[in-house]
Amino acid sequence: MPGRFGLPFDEPDDERVVEPAARPASAPPAAAAPVKPAATRRLAPEPPAVPPPAPRAPERQILSVTALTVAIRDHLESEFFSVWVEGEISNCKVWNGHLYFTLKDDRSQVRGFMFRTQLRYLKFKPADGLHVVARGRVSVYEPRGEYQVVCEHLEPKGLGALQLAFEQLKKRLQAEGLFDESRKRPLPALPRKIGIVTSLDGAAVRDMLKVLGRRYRNVQVVIRSSRVQGDGAAAEIAHAIRAIGRVSGVDVVIVGRGGGSIEDLWAFNEEAVARAIQHCPVPVISAVGHEGDVTIADFVADRRAPTPSAAAEIVVSAKDEFCGRIDRLRHRLDAAMTNRIQSSSRRVHIASSRPALAGFPTRLAMRGRDVTELSHRLHQQARAAVALRRRRLDVLRRTVESFDLGRRMQAIRTRLATCDGRLHAGIDRRRARADARLRERIARLESLSPLAVLSRGYAVAWNDERTRALRDARDVDAGDRIRVTLAHGELQCDVRARHLAGNAHPAPTITEDDV
Repeated sequence: MPGRFGLPFDEPDDERVVEPAARPASAPPAAAAPVKPAATRRLAPEPPAVPPPAPRAPERQILSVTALTVAIRDHLESEFFSVWVEGEISNCKVWNGHLYFTLKDDRSQVRGFMFRTQLRYLKFKPADGLHVVARGRVSVYEPRGEYQVVCEHLEPKGLGALQLAFEQLKKRLQAEGLFDESRKRPLPALPRKIGIVTSLDGAAVRDMLKVLGRRYRNVQVVIRSSRVQGDGAAAEIAHAIRAIGRVSGVDVVIVGRGGGSIEDLWAFNEEAVARAIQHCPVPVISAVGHEGDVTIADFVADRRAPTPSAAAEIVVSAKDEFCGRIDRLRHRLDAAMTNRIQSSSRRVHIASSRPALAGFPTRLAMRGRDVTELSHRLHQQARAAVALRRRRLDVLRRTVESFDLGRRMQAIRTRLATCDGRLHAGIDRRRARADARLRERIARLESLSPLAVLSRGYAVAWNDERTRALRDARDVDAGDRIRVTLAHGELQCDVRARHLAGNAHPAPTITEDDV
């Protein structure tokens, strides 16, 4: 008969049990037949024996490894669709955003797997040695034929997920040095502009503004609104801290909100907020929740305040301390001056009681009268000198005022115009004379130019190589070839005869070969 997974399991013939046919539910039970005596049974005729039917050989159903694995997977996923498994994590690693691990106890172990979509919602970071409770379904990894638990939820055993995530992040940031006192910056003594990052809907912002308005009226407050709880609140807070840190003139930043549960305050336990506080260019005061609420932001901030109102008090306390120090210094200065005056008075009194200083007040009064007379004379001379300087100044002022600057400027403009006209006239005359001389010299050059002579009907005779001008008939012989340059063009001629000057012979005949 088929097994649990639809596989044919054959049973031996001698162990096979033939079950009787099921009785209909509506049929009443048969009445018990009366027991006949043995003799009567022996006398009854026996029915002929019917041979049992021959057993039919079962057909073998052969499955592939994949089909068997799929059948096992389907059965496990249907039977163990949602299970809770408790164990210790080992071999924990993240690959391509997915979490791979092994859950084990003291006797067994099982593979575990979690998709990245569920992994990002975990508040803590799974690690080796952590005791957890996992919820998921049992499935089979077909390539290896291994069954595993596909987790949909993971929570630490005993310790809450949020508390574990808090401890893990705190330990990691502390190892990086974000909590060191050496990196804490002092608060400014007299902040002129205070930045606040909180929600405008809560009472925290009103409390802080009330304290600042009562104790520090001349301070300027810049508020950057942000959500302080819920999904995405940490990213908004970090963005608000970076934005308000870039505001010009902000001296200190307060980051906080009112009280609430750990879930409500969890945005201030995110790493993004801690990093934003770390890189803020000005000191940061963390004012999250009440006195007993502690967040990661409190450890990273330069100063922690138990409440938002206390944060405002801390900011203005620096001013109070500054003013108190000024008052104490003023009192100390007054006391020191009083003591100095009293000591000097005592010394003067002791000195005046000595015999050598008898009559000193009278002499001092005489000197005082002399000083008064000298001071009077000095004042008179000073007034006379001032009056003399004032008279000289009046004379100089009248002298300056006697000059009419307008008329002097007009005369200067007239002179400039006259000079400008004379300059242009001189330039024009010189240019005309230069043009006349240039035209005269051009005419002289043109009259001496050989081309002008040629234009009047004359010609220039050259030897055949055109290297020498012919000035005498004796320079050529009959039959020589010469070149004749005219005003327009050139002739190549052959000499047939030559006639010297003074002979009455006719002119030589020249044959024109080329022009």
